[in-house]
Amino acid sequence: MSSLPPIAMVFAAGLGTRMRPLTRTTPKPLIKVAGKALLDHVLDSLAVAGVATAIVNVHHLGQQIIDHLEDRTAPRIIISDERERLLDQGGGVAKVLPLLGDAPFLICNTDAFWIEGTGNNLQRLGAAFDPESMDALLLVAGTAHAVGIDWQGDFDLDSAGRLTKRPEGRIAAFAYTGTGIIKPALFAGRGEVFRLSPLLFEAAEKQRLFGLRLDGLWLHVGEPGIIAEAERAITRSVL
Repeated sequence: MSSLPPIAMVFAAGLGTRMRPLTRTTPKPLIKVAGKALLDHVLDSLAVAGVATAIVNVHHLGQQIIDHLEDRTAPRIIISDERERLLDQGGGVAKVLPLLGDAPFLICNTDAFWIEGTGNNLQRLGAAFDPESMDALLLVAGTAHAVGIDWQGDFDLDSAGRLTKRPEGRIAAFAYTGTGIIKPALFAGRGEVFRLSPLLFEAAEKQRLFGLRLDGLWLHVGEPGIIAEAERAITRSVL
């Protein structure tokens, strides 16, 4: 079994169209929930779990993110500048493969975070990752017990922990939290601009995509109306 990778790819380059009008002047990762930027919720979780380095890609209003991260030391920040051309998540990873190296690494979205349950979910993820049987291990949340899920779920999870893509016309029990561990080999030779999801679905077809159920409450802040709901959930968790 493996341990938590020391490096994470943090996706902060999206346009944030669903979060308009807020994202006309503020990049989505810097929108605050409970007084803290979404990006900082993610980076703080990485720091607590012991992740040493985070590569953060930027595009829309990218200088704001660069300035925001200037003084952060934990984790150590490396900026991947995509302001001239948005590469999508897959292409964003491919651009920085030389920095990521040959070992599995973490991937993290910046429009979601979680309230921890009894254990540290990132450390649980690292302990559960098995490179012999897995190309990727995703942290997944039950769709019935999460904030901000407005779609029909992403995956079903079998008794062995394997994930299968939600069939069309059906509801899946689990949503991808935007966080996982993945092997860099999946990104090689894919070109410059490509999405991440097809790589995950290919791994699922090969029965090498696995899931670990989140322990806690997942908060997906995809549009302005969810901010207040997420803040209420945070308040309830500390009472």
